[in-house]
Amino acid sequence: MSFNSEDIARRIADGTHSDPFAVLGMHMVDGRPTIRVFHPDVERVEVLDAKTGQRVALLAEAAEAPGVFSGQAARRKKPFAYRLRFTRGADVWTLDDPYRFGPVLGALDEHLIGEGAHLNLWEVLGAHVLTHEAVVGTHFAVWAPNARRVSVVGDFNSWDGRRHLMRQRGQTGVWEIFVPGIGEGESYKYELLGPDGALMPQKADPFGFGAEHPPKTASIVRDLRGHAWGDREWMTGREAAQRIDKPISIFEVHLGSWKRVPDEGNRPLSYLEHARQLVAYAKDMGFTHIELMPVSEFPFDGSWGYQPIGLFAPTIRHGTPQEFRAFVEACHAAGIGLILDWVPGHFPEDQHGLGRFDGTPLYEHADRKEGFHPDWHTLVYNYGRREVANYLMSNAIYWLKEHHVDGLRVDAVASMLYRDYSRKEGEWVPNIHGGRENLEAIAFLQRTNEACYREVPGIMTVAEESTAFPGVSAPTSHGGLGFGYKWNMGWMNDTLSYMSEDPVHRKYHHHKMTFGLHYAFSENFILPLSHDEVVHGKGSLLDKMPGHGGDKFANLRAYYGFMWGHPGKKLMFMGGEFAQGAEWNHNSSLDWHLLDHDLHRGVQALVRDLNKIYRTTPALHHLDSMPEGFQWVEEGASDESIFAWLRQGREGAPVLVVCNMTPVERKGRRIGVPQPGRWNERLNTDASEYGGGGRGNLGHAMSEEVAASGQPHSLNLTLPPLSALFFELEED
Repeated sequence: MSFNSEDIARRIADGTHSDPFAVLGMHMVDGRPTIRVFHPDVERVEVLDAKTGQRVALLAEAAEAPGVFSGQAARRKKPFAYRLRFTRGADVWTLDDPYRFGPVLGALDEHLIGEGAHLNLWEVLGAHVLTHEAVVGTHFAVWAPNARRVSVVGDFNSWDGRRHLMRQRGQTGVWEIFVPGIGEGESYKYELLGPDGALMPQKADPFGFGAEHPPKTASIVRDLRGHAWGDREWMTGREAAQRIDKPISIFEVHLGSWKRVPDEGNRPLSYLEHARQLVAYAKDMGFTHIELMPVSEFPFDGSWGYQPIGLFAPTIRHGTPQEFRAFVEACHAAGIGLILDWVPGHFPEDQHGLGRFDGTPLYEHADRKEGFHPDWHTLVYNYGRREVANYLMSNAIYWLKEHHVDGLRVDAVASMLYRDYSRKEGEWVPNIHGGRENLEAIAFLQRTNEACYREVPGIMTVAEESTAFPGVSAPTSHGGLGFGYKWNMGWMNDTLSYMSEDPVHRKYHHHKMTFGLHYAFSENFILPLSHDEVVHGKGSLLDKMPGHGGDKFANLRAYYGFMWGHPGKKLMFMGGEFAQGAEWNHNSSLDWHLLDHDLHRGVQALVRDLNKIYRTTPALHHLDSMPEGFQWVEEGASDESIFAWLRQGREGAPVLVVCNMTPVERKGRRIGVPQPGRWNERLNTDASEYGGGGRGNLGHAMSEEVAASGQPHSLNLTLPPLSALFFELEED
C-alpha cells in the first residue's frame, strides 16, 4: 500500500478527508507515477493509457480500507493521461478518474470571488457542462467556507458522498471538482461535513440552473450554452421603450393559474404554451409588458414563488431553461417586455436550501433578531457579507443577461430597508448609529441597481416599497436607491378604500382620490392593482365595488378609467381585466367562462381600449412623472364626487379626464378647459360596448367662452352615472 499511513486510507474510505486531491489521482512517488482510487463495491481496478487503451497497472485494495486501491504504473517515469477500468462480477466499465484533472477556476476568478466582486459569478460557480483537458464532463463549484469537506452526489455515484470529494480553493471558501462523463439532465446535490465534522442534510446547488419537480429537491445539470437568440431588434430598441416618458402598461401573471388544461389533470400550461397563448392574449389586450410572479425554483406552491430556493433555476413546473428562453423570445417578437418578480429579501428554511448551508449561518444572520422574518417565517440575507451580496447581485444580472429579461420587480423592499419591519420593541437590532434603517441592505440595493443598469443597458428595475422612504427611484448619485420605478402602494390603498365606499358616503372620503397627487411626482410611480389585492379573503376587485349587478361593473369601469387617466404607469393582475368574480386561487385557472357574459366581456373591451388610448395619446404618458403634465380642473367637487383634470404631453393635444363617482347622471355639468375648440370624446366607460348605458355627449363637446373651474372656457357635458370620460382637443 503506497499511502503514507493507514489513517489517510481510512479517512478517504469514510469520506472525511478534507484534501482528497492531495491523495487520490496520480502522484509521483519515488520517481514513478502512483495512482490511488476510491471506489467501493468493486473487485478490480485497472489503469489504462488514455491514448492507447492498454493496461499499465493493476491496483491493489487496502485491507484496512475497503474500496481504496493504489498501485504504480509499470515502465512509466512521468505523469500521463489515464482511464480506469472497474470490474464487479460480470460487469466491466471504464471511466475517467476525476482526480486526474487539474482545477478549472483561475486565479482571477479566485480573486474576484474573494473580493465579492464577481458580477458574473454564475459563470464559475454551480454546475457547468464543459470540455476540460480534452474530456467532456461537468464542473461543479460551490461556496462553503466553513465545511470540513464537500462532495457532489448524484445518480452517477449512487448518492455516495465518499466518492466525489471536492478540492478546496485557497482562502475563497470555494470547493470544486470536474466530473468527467456526465452532462445535461443529471440530478445532483452537495453533501457537506459541518465545521464540527457532523454530516449535514444534502443541499441543492445555490447556483443550480435547473431543479427536479417538487416535492423532489435535487438540482439538475442544465447547459446554458448555445442558445441562438433571435430578438436583436427588440433588444436594441427596448431602452427607448422603457423610459419614463413612454407608455408602460403591465399585465401581472401567475403562470401556474393563468390558464390550465382540464382534460390533462388540470395541469398548468408550459412555457411553450404560454409563449403562444399568453403572449398573444397580452398583445391583443394592448399591454406593453408582462410581469411574472417569481419563476425562480421554489418548493411550496402556496408561496406563489415568493419563497425561492433555486434562484438561478426557472421553475421546472413549466419546462426547461431553454423553453423559458423561448417564452422570452415570444414576448419580444410580439413587442412585449418581460419583467420578473425577484426576491432578494428572504429565503425559506427548508433543509435542502441556503439555511446554515455549511453548518454555520452563512447566507443569513446568526442573530434571529436580524436574520428571521416573523411575517413569513423565513431567513434574512446578511447583506453586509460581501459574498452574500455578490451572490444576490450576480443573480439579478444573470436573469437580465442569460435570459434577456427586460426588468426586475424587487419584492418586499420595505422589509429590507428597515430592521424593525414587523418586529416589536426588543425584537430587532439597531444599526451602528442606533437607528432602524438597514444600512447594509440600502447599500446592497444601490450597488445592485447600479450594476444592473451598467452591465445590461435598457433594462428597468422596480421597487415594491410601501413606506415613505425617500428617493427610491432617484439616482444613487443623488442619494437614492437607484430603481427605475416604484409601486405606488399609497395610491392603491387610498383609491380602493374610496371605491369600496357606498357612493352616498364617498363625499366624505373625497381626499382619498386626490391625496395621491400631492406626491405623485416625487417618484417614478407605477399604479399597481396587483395579486396582493385579491387574496387572503380580500375578494376580487369586482367584489370590492359597492352595489349589485350592473352597478358593481359600472364602479369598476369608472375606477379603471380613473386609473388610466391618472399620472403613473399601470399594472393589473390577471383576471382583473375581465372582472374575475372570485378571489384568486393559485391552484385553479382563471374563470374564463365569465367571458360568455356581456358585462365581463365589456370590462375586457374597456381595458383593451384604455391600453390603446394610453399608448397612442402622448398627453397620457409623456409627462407621467412630471408635474407639468398634470393640472387639476375640479379637485374639490366632493358633494358631487366629481373629479376632473387635464393631462398634457411634450407635444400633441391636451386630454381632459372627468370622473363621476355617483350613480347620478349629471346633465349640463359645466367643466372648465384652457383652450377653445372641439373636444372629442375619446373614451367613455359608460359606453354600451363596455356594458354601460350608452349615455354621453354624442362623441364630442364644443367649448363655450364661459369661465368655469378657474378656466377661461368650458364644456357643457353630460356625465353618465359611475363613469370616466376622456376628451381630447381636436387640433387643426
